[in-house]
Amino acid sequence: MNVAHVEPAEHLRTLAGSDPKALDGYLATLSGPDVVRAMFRLSDEERHAVLVALDPEVAADFIEDVPDAAAADLIEALPSSEAASIVAALPGRDQADLLAEFEAEDRGRILSAMPAAAAAEARTLLDYDPDTAGGLMAREHLSFSPDATARTVLTVITGGGLSLSGHLLEFAYVVDAGRLVGLVRTSDLVSAPPTLRLKWLMHMPTVVNASADLAMVDACLQEAETLSLPVTDDDGNMLGVLHRKHVDDVRLERANEEHLKSQGIVGGEELRSMPTLHRARRRLSWLSVNIGLNLISVSVIAAFEATLEAVIALAIFLPIVSDMSGCSGNQAVAVSMRELTLGVIGARDALRVWWQELKVGLLAGIALGVLLGISAWLWKGSVGIALVVGFALAVNTLVAVSIGGTVPVILKRLGVDPAVASGPVLTTLTDMCGFLLVLGTATALLPWL
Repeated sequence: MNVAHVEPAEHLRTLAGSDPKALDGYLATLSGPDVVRAMFRLSDEERHAVLVALDPEVAADFIEDVPDAAAADLIEALPSSEAASIVAALPGRDQADLLAEFEAEDRGRILSAMPAAAAAEARTLLDYDPDTAGGLMAREHLSFSPDATARTVLTVITGGGLSLSGHLLEFAYVVDAGRLVGLVRTSDLVSAPPTLRLKWLMHMPTVVNASADLAMVDACLQEAETLSLPVTDDDGNMLGVLHRKHVDDVRLERANEEHLKSQGIVGGEELRSMPTLHRARRRLSWLSVNIGLNLISVSVIAAFEATLEAVIALAIFLPIVSDMSGCSGNQAVAVSMRELTLGVIGARDALRVWWQELKVGLLAGIALGVLLGISAWLWKGSVGIALVVGFALAVNTLVAVSIGGTVPVILKRLGVDPAVASGPVLTTLTDMCGFLLVLGTATALLPWL
């Protein structure tokens, strides 16, 4: 078969059925994104057949490139032994992230089939909240006693007798009876006398407690200006290492989750390889609520039918006022969601957030109102209409940023997910206020329009 002219998905399908031993070699010729794209063009049964046929280490490399929720769906359908082999081949932190996606029964089934040591490590990481230093740390690290020599460390790193997959080799950690007593930068060991003991080279690093949340972890990394930090328990015992890359990955993942929820993709990640009914049900759970919210908004228009009949030109500007105000409000929502995620603001900061947004909204509202008013005057030649729509947009922008900035904070305090609820609340209120401002002002000024 001429592989160059065959789609990767089709070639995977063929090899899984006719030559499973060639699968590992073929996947090695593809990039990570190409493997993911090819695998998700296969049916569920075909993907499972490919995973079972692969060497566990190769399958684990593929699983690392797949979102956790989708990876869990793939692994869950495999027999326990095959699933456990793939999970055990992952780095410890990735094992915990993947296993956290399973129901308790499936998680227990896979852990029971894993090697005892790997299962114990995974259970340790699963005990921590995923957004704490303990949940983010990697257990793989180099630790030595204070009396170990520079030669000993360099031999471990360069000798090849120890698998260093997943290790960040920036530092060697000095541990005495389990307690972290210092660290040594491995680059310093190269120029050190081979017999010099680590206790004469080490210094005490910045450490982060396993219970520290994401905001505190980020602050510690920024302060330390390093790629990693040791993680300890309350007694100073060395637990693992926090990598800056892992923290950045989690922050990006959380931001993506918040964005998806704000757009109505509720219930976690969605991929188009998921069952159609499952995807439709999750989307409709949000969209169906929006029907009711939109009916509430347009009820304001119905109350001013006489004004619209008298000045039909106003209908042109209603969606402009609504949309522009909504854009301003969404900017405020985005900033509040970002600050809530980073811990910059808390559930009790609504008043301060409102005051900050009020100042921005006042300037933006005046600028946008003047622009729309001038546009309306040039287009329709009516000073009255220009004043109505310009005033309505200016005031509604002020309303929108106030709502957009404070609603996520208030919802957080009430225990409601702000990412899911902020968008619908903002849209409904800004639409109602915008329609009311345009039509109410027009009704009051009707004799001059």
